Amino acid sequence: MRRREFITLLGGAAAWPLAARAQQPDRVRRIGALMGFAADDLEGRTRLTAFTQALQQFGWTDGRNARIDTRWGGLNAGDIRKFATELVELAPDVILTSSSAATAPMLQATRTIPIVFTIVIDPVGAGYVDNLARPGGNATGFTIYEYSMSGKWLELLKSIAPSLTRAIVLRDPAVASGPGQFAAIQAVAQSLGVELRPVDVRDAGEIERAIAAFAQRANSGLIVTGSTGAAVHRELIITLAARHRLPAIYNSRFWTAADGLMSYGPDFLDQFRRAAGYVDRILRGEKPSDLPVQAPTKFELVLNLKTAKALGLTVPDKLLATADEVIE
Repeated sequence: MRRREFITLLGGAAAWPLAARAQQPDRVRRIGALMGFAADDLEGRTRLTAFTQALQQFGWTDGRNARIDTRWGGLNAGDIRKFATELVELAPDVILTSSSAATAPMLQATRTIPIVFTIVIDPVGAGYVDNLARPGGNATGFTIYEYSMSGKWLELLKSIAPSLTRAIVLRDPAVASGPGQFAAIQAVAQSLGVELRPVDVRDAGEIERAIAAFAQRANSGLIVTGSTGAAVHRELIITLAARHRLPAIYNSRFWTAADGLMSYGPDFLDQFRRAAGYVDRILRGEKPSDLPVQAPTKFELVLNLKTAKALGLTVPDKLLATADEVIE
């Protein structure tokens, strides 16, 4: 489905009757949330807060007419599977998941409880839904981008570092989107004269060794694709990029706000706000099988000029003019 078709479908979601939203069932409704972050991760907490605040706008308040049971999986696949089972045993009315790392085990744990997923790249290819317009099963939600957008990262990195001839690409091989994103970057690499090296984000030691070895040669850069693993290790990755003076591009604003050089991608917090709308509709009787999977409606290019200066890079005026945000 093309992006404009998603936007049309989104318009239909906006028309959900306000009167229906105002109606409050007598019983407390139970909502599960499986997050692909550790419990002390600020970004994970921020995303969950965006969800709960939006949920309040639809009339659902945790501790009053709703109960939200949250589990924080981090990077431990065993813990995530265990927490998925725990949430199913609580028999919630609907479950929110964050990323494929949480969505896949949640769908393995239940094919009956409604699931609203966020931050997923290819839900059809992963088998989460039958198709985007009519998901067909017990899950629906929000994608973050098509694979083809991944090539844009290399184009942007080349524009800020024209001498770039080599780039290391951090990806998560545990989810289908990891190789898919790398393939999209590879498709444009030859035309830009850039050699790529994929590196898996299994653990901190592997990331550190790979980046240190790769950075020994000049004209190198770093691309961090979208994955829970990369997000969990983001402080290490940003530190390594600075230490080895690597121009780097990331998939979301929160990287750039933490001193990453530049980022391009969707507004992740907006996904969680929109997910609250789907949770509301399901709590009021709609079925996930009838709610279309929606694409992002807002992408943002963010530049960190302080980091660019530290790397000795001059940001082209054209790139500055197209940026949605510039961090001084």
